[in-house]
Amino acid sequence: MPTPVFAPRVLADVLVWQAQQRPQALALRFLPDAIGLDISYLQLQRRSERAAAHLWHQWGVRPGDRVAWLGLNHPDMLVLLFALARIGAALAPLNFRLAPPEWQALLADCTPCLLVCDAHWEAAARSLPLEVRRVELLTAEPLAEDAPRQDRPQAPCLLVYTSGTTGKPRGAVHTQANLLANMQIVGASASLFATDLVASMLPMFHVGGLCIQTLPALYAGASVLLLPRFEPGQALECFARERPSLTLQVPATMQALIGHAHWAAADLSSLRAIWAGSSTLPRHLVEAFHARGLPVCNVYGATETGPFSITLGPEHAASHLGSCGWPARGVEVRLAGSEDRLDGVGEICLRAPNVVSHYWPDLPAQDADGWFHSGDMARQAADGSYTVVGRAKDMVISGGENIYPAEVENALAAHPAVGECAVLGLPDARWGEALVAVVVPRAGQSLTLEEMTDFLAPQLARYKLPRQLVCVDALPKTALGKVQKNLLPDLLSLQLLQNK
Repeated sequence: MPTPVFAPRVLADVLVWQAQQRPQALALRFLPDAIGLDISYLQLQRRSERAAAHLWHQWGVRPGDRVAWLGLNHPDMLVLLFALARIGAALAPLNFRLAPPEWQALLADCTPCLLVCDAHWEAAARSLPLEVRRVELLTAEPLAEDAPRQDRPQAPCLLVYTSGTTGKPRGAVHTQANLLANMQIVGASASLFATDLVASMLPMFHVGGLCIQTLPALYAGASVLLLPRFEPGQALECFARERPSLTLQVPATMQALIGHAHWAAADLSSLRAIWAGSSTLPRHLVEAFHARGLPVCNVYGATETGPFSITLGPEHAASHLGSCGWPARGVEVRLAGSEDRLDGVGEICLRAPNVVSHYWPDLPAQDADGWFHSGDMARQAADGSYTVVGRAKDMVISGGENIYPAEVENALAAHPAVGECAVLGLPDARWGEALVAVVVPRAGQSLTLEEMTDFLAPQLARYKLPRQLVCVDALPKTALGKVQKNLLPDLLSLQLLQNK
C-alpha cells in the first residue's frame, strides 16, 4: 500500500493528519510552572473540534467573523485558532502590552463578535466594550453535535496588527493558505523534524512567537514546550529540565539570557541551535551564544510575510555574522532601486505564498505584480546572501554620504557601558544632517562622546561617527519592543533644553 501523502488544504487538516498518524505523540506540553500539562495530537484534535462546536452552537460565531484573544501563551489559544479556522472565522490576538485605548482602537477597526481571555487578563478584558468569554469554556464539555466544516484555503483565519512604529497599526490578514504555506516553507528551510522538541516562549499574539516555530512544529509532528511568557530564569531552567532541541529568541530576550546570573553555568547541551527573529542581530549577542557552542540562526520577515522569508541556517551562522542569509525555499526576493545606486543597496521586496494580500479590511499589501515592499534596505553579497543595513525612512544623508543608522547601532551596542541605543539624523547647517546617538547606559555606567568616538572609530568610516551623544533613562518603544524613532526628535529636544 502506498504511503499516504500529507497535503493539507486547510488548517484543520494539520491536526486531523497528525491525530491519525501519531495519536499518542506529544503535541504540547504547557509549562505554567514546574508541573506541565501534556496534550497529545489526538487530544489536541479533539479539543479543537469541541471548541469549534462551542463557538458555533453556543457562542454564535459564523464564517467571516473575527474573535479577539487577550492572554498569555496558552494551549487553548492554539485550539481557538484551529477551531475558528474550522468554521471559517478568524482569530485577532491582542498584544497584552498595549494600553486599553490602543486595544479599543484595534477592536473598533476589526469589530470582533466576542473576546476570549485567560484568567490572567480577565479583569482587563472585561473593561473593554465587548462580550467576554473565558478560554476554559471552549473545551469544558463535549456537545452532542459537531460544528459544520466551513473552512476553505482563501478564508482569513488570523488577523495580526503591525507594530505601528511610523504610523497607525494595520491588520495583516493571513488566510489559511498563507499559514499553511509558511509552515511548509519553514519545514523546507529550517530542518524541523517530528523528533524535535521546540521551546516556545515568545508571545503568540505576534507572528514571531506563533508562526516561526510553534505552528510549523505542529505541522511537522514535533512537540512544543509552551511557556506562558518569557522570563530568563525560567527559560534557562526549561532548557536544562525539559531539554528542547530548538528555541526561538529575539535580541531583547537574548540579552536577558546572557545577562542572567546563571547564564555561564546554564545547561544548554540539548539545543542544536538558537533561532532568532530579527532583521539585524547585534554581533556581541551572537558571539555570546557561539561561545557556548550554539549557532544562532536568523529569520528575516515581517508581520505581513508569514514571517519566514530570508533565513540564515546553522551551517552559515559563524561565517555570515550580520547577514540574514538567503531566501527561504519558495520565496522570491529582489532589491528595488539597487541598480541605481553605487553601493548596491535597495529595498527588500518579497513575493511568496505566505505573504498576505491585504490589510483589514481591504487595503492592498502587495503591488500590482504581487511584491510586498518591506521598507528595509539591504545589499546582496556575491554568494547571494542578504544583509539588512536599515530602514528606508531611517537613512541619513550627511555631507552627501548615505548612512544607515542600524550599522552604527550594531557597533555601538557592543560597548560595555551601553544598555540600549538608537541613532538618528537631525538637521545640521553644515552637513545637512548629523548623526546623534541616543544611549541608555547600563546600571552604574556612564559614557562620554569622546569614549564613544574612540570605540567606534576603528570600526566605522569617519563620516558614520555620531557627532552628538545624548544619554536617556529609556527609549520610546512600541508594545512589541521596537524603538519609535519618530518620537526621538521630541525626546531629544526636551533633553537638550534640560541640559542647557
